[in-house]
Amino acid sequence: MSGQTVPADFSGHMLDLDEDEDLEVFSKNTSLADGSPMPNSPSSMVNQYRLEEEEEEQQQDANARDIFVSVDNPESHVTAIETFIMYRVVTKTTRSEFDSSEFEVRRRYQDFLWLRSRLEENHPTLIVHPLPEKFVMKGMVERFNDDFIETRRKALHRFLNKISVHPILSYSQHFKVFLTAEELMSHRKQGPGFLSRMGETVRAVANSVRGLRSRPEEFTLMQEYVDDFSNKICSVDKVTQRIIKEQREYLDELKQYSPTYSQWAGSEEELAEPLRGVASCVERCGLETEEQIQHLSQVLVPALHEYVLCAETLKAVMRRRDNIQAEFEAKNEALASRRVDQEALQEEVDGLADRVELANNALRGDWSRWQNSMRTDLKTAFLSTAEKNVEYYEQCLAVWESFLLSQRAEPSEQNDGEDAS
Repeated sequence: MSGQTVPADFSGHMLDLDEDEDLEVFSKNTSLADGSPMPNSPSSMVNQYRLEEEEEEQQQDANARDIFVSVDNPESHVTAIETFIMYRVVTKTTRSEFDSSEFEVRRRYQDFLWLRSRLEENHPTLIVHPLPEKFVMKGMVERFNDDFIETRRKALHRFLNKISVHPILSYSQHFKVFLTAEELMSHRKQGPGFLSRMGETVRAVANSVRGLRSRPEEFTLMQEYVDDFSNKICSVDKVTQRIIKEQREYLDELKQYSPTYSQWAGSEEELAEPLRGVASCVERCGLETEEQIQHLSQVLVPALHEYVLCAETLKAVMRRRDNIQAEFEAKNEALASRRVDQEALQEEVDGLADRVELANNALRGDWSRWQNSMRTDLKTAFLSTAEKNVEYYEQCLAVWESFLLSQRAEPSEQNDGEDAS
């Protein structure tokens, strides 16, 4: 991208991290940029970043919304051929196109897949938020254990809420049907048939093989950004997973470490008190470590993995935009080389030209909206993780400081006893 001017939308700073390299930790000054000392309280640290203006904007956005969707109450269903989870989807809205202000339906994962598929078919260059994977996610052992179900429920909830705030997708008829219809089977059968989908796939492959004559520079920059973002987010996700794995191993060691000191205290009378103190400290630090691992697994990992999937979605959107342009270019070349049926072909070329313009405008408009949403989501996850890290280290520090104070007090108490005698 050297020598090219990058638009404002591409100016977000990203970690300079190779996918196969670990994150390198640098020492830092413990004072702020203006020379004032770093605040000790986790809350005060985080509050520096949660500006009043941002909170006011979030409140205004909430007040402006006219549709709210929640996903909860998962229930397991077992049939002769399959086991699946049904989720309750509750919708509250003030939109006039809805027959009521509140709806409650139950949906399974396949229904969410149907909705996303229809949205992509009708809006090929809009960025439809990804769904969680169909099968077991990384770190999950059982497909339908409580942790997996809750992780998926949260992801499905976010998916529907991303759609509900989208200025175009939230008005989709398919979205309305998903939120209001008692059963979806009849609607799911109304989609394009197998032969139609096969034809679209063949055309997409042909356009991909044919390639583009010239992609507009703004979309070339988008493609470069997407590739770079994908590399960075996949790398950070990968390192975070490795850190959590190592922390779990560390926690297992702590659980074995504490009993060793307790057993030692039973056979070493003169050291019994400090040994029991160390055992207690190790046990309490283990509890804090377990809580920190849980926080990372429930907050940071889902946010990172969600945008790993978003990166793949963006790549698919860019491919669809390129395919639309490639089809237009092929028809335009055919028009220039033919002398018969030019009128009919000209109409087709004009229609494809309009389609290219609509596709470009849709992606152009959705791009900055997606970037703003991505930066807000990841910033929230990073701040929450930073707050939890500070709390974790402060708690562990307090545990060991209390041990030191208890041990320093003992000699003076012994001396007082000797003086009294």
